Amino acid sequence: MKNTWRKTAVLSIFMFAGLMAQAQNPVIQTIYTADPAPMIYKDTVFLYTGHDEDRSTWFTMKDWHLFSTTDMVNWTDRGSPLSLKTFSWAQKDAWAGQCIYRNGKFYWYVPMNAKGIGMSIGVAVSDKPTGPFTDAIGKPLIHSGNGDIDPTVFIDNDGQAYLYWGNPYLKYVKLNENMISYSGDIITVPLTKEGFNVRFKDADKRPSAYEEGPWLDKRKDLYYLLYPAGGVPEHLAYSTAPTATGPWRYRDTIMTIIKKGGAFTNHPGLIDYKGKSYLFYHNGALPGGGGFTRSVCVEEFKFNEDGTIPRIAPTTGVAKGAGSINPFGRVEAETIAWEQGIETTTDSVGRRGVYVTAIDNGDYIKIRNVNFNKNARYFEASVLPVSGGSIEIRLDSISGTVLGVCDVKNTVAVQKWTTVSSKVGQVKGLHDLYLVFKGDKGELFNFDWWKFKAN
Repeated sequence: MKNTWRKTAVLSIFMFAGLMAQAQNPVIQTIYTADPAPMIYKDTVFLYTGHDEDRSTWFTMKDWHLFSTTDMVNWTDRGSPLSLKTFSWAQKDAWAGQCIYRNGKFYWYVPMNAKGIGMSIGVAVSDKPTGPFTDAIGKPLIHSGNGDIDPTVFIDNDGQAYLYWGNPYLKYVKLNENMISYSGDIITVPLTKEGFNVRFKDADKRPSAYEEGPWLDKRKDLYYLLYPAGGVPEHLAYSTAPTATGPWRYRDTIMTIIKKGGAFTNHPGLIDYKGKSYLFYHNGALPGGGGFTRSVCVEEFKFNEDGTIPRIAPTTGVAKGAGSINPFGRVEAETIAWEQGIETTTDSVGRRGVYVTAIDNGDYIKIRNVNFNKNARYFEASVLPVSGGSIEIRLDSISGTVLGVCDVKNTVAVQKWTTVSSKVGQVKGLHDLYLVFKGDKGELFNFDWWKFKAN
């Protein structure tokens, strides 16, 4: 369904040319995403997220979504490989989870409100990072109280896996090697002043600044636990320990409360990728965004020499990509650095996968760091005409040099996917590419993939 209310908001807010040229955060603009959980597999970052429903006035979340990148600036929509419907015992609240790889399989730990008992943590499994995922055990893996939310999973160098979670408490278990069961007791972590600072907003009488959403990681011989802290609105903080089970020592704030374009919650995710460190979080900066309609962001940063994490400020996004796009191979239309107006959907009938839809006149897709290492002569695109229109192929800005115009004509009585092409002008080097859609009123066409040809 086309969300015309959000498209109108997007058109008004992005009249500012400077923001249009520089914006990279939030990294996903087609839907509201929350609670980022990045995972590196081979050469790709897979970003597992929650999904806030449009116009939510609560944490109304029914499924989880997945995006991927190899350059940290262009993100490919992989659809929704997991939802509440996967778990027969779940009834609502598809909240913050995390996925991890082990022994040829991918395990996704997610909290849900289980029928009859309340918040619980389940585990889904797949042979591929993109799914589809299935319920691994047919029941909750964890249920210890109503605060069983926001699991983080970590495998130590010795092979021992840990699962931490909780709000208002912080608990953990040692997972067995099969990753779908655990050994020993559920351990409750003491939320002391030494481990997690003090709570400056004491209305609910909690013992420390720790709130929820833990993220466990390790760097050299030091273990890091990142978490939203301080009460509502939340900031991001962290503690460290010499082992994966503590004792924890409070270190500092990582990101202060986001006042402009923020949400009253937050959720950290931390990775090292291609020699750089990245902090993921969420805000409420998209049109229509807020505390229940959030959006995932990412910042590049450097650890201090002593291993501490510096104070990280929200910015417009990653300035320099960690790779480039090859325009002479098939590029999915849903590979996007920034967009205006369009949406994505999944073809469950024709097995085409995810593609771009809801394209109107003036909408566009921006792809960063496109590497024209040879001269292009033709542009090709796979499209499904609706009313028809055209694709303007522009360099470096929405009003930049026009390489060519690819017509999408609606000349057949029965709509079907077709490949259209056009000649393009000469171009070489690294450029941002803008695909600007033109046509009359109403939806123009659907869009699956594009590529350039040298001859």
